[in-house]
Amino acid sequence: MATLTINPAGSTFEFTAGQTLLSALLAAGAVIGHKCEGNAKCGSCHLFLTEGRKSVTKTTPAENAKLDELVGVGSKSRLACQVTLGEENVTVELLKL
Repeated sequence: MATLTINPAGSTFEFTAGQTLLSALLAAGAVIGHKCEGNAKCGSCHLFLTEGRKSVTKTTPAENAKLDELVGVGSKSRLACQVTLGEENVTVELLKL
């Protein structure tokens, strides 16, 4: 199993490849928005994926469209609901709600 590091807290948890980043974060007890229940419609699960970007799924057109509407987006921005985890370690930085 690979590990998910959640910053700024620095907490580390194991995850199973194939699950969404949002589900892994929620299982780890992270506080993250998910108003649209994983449909890339609200942008509340926006975060920065700082490590392990090559081991997760690529950005979808729906995710890109929603990210284009958000403030504070950067090159490491992703929507947790749209990221499917691979088999390598991943580090994320949660944004303030």
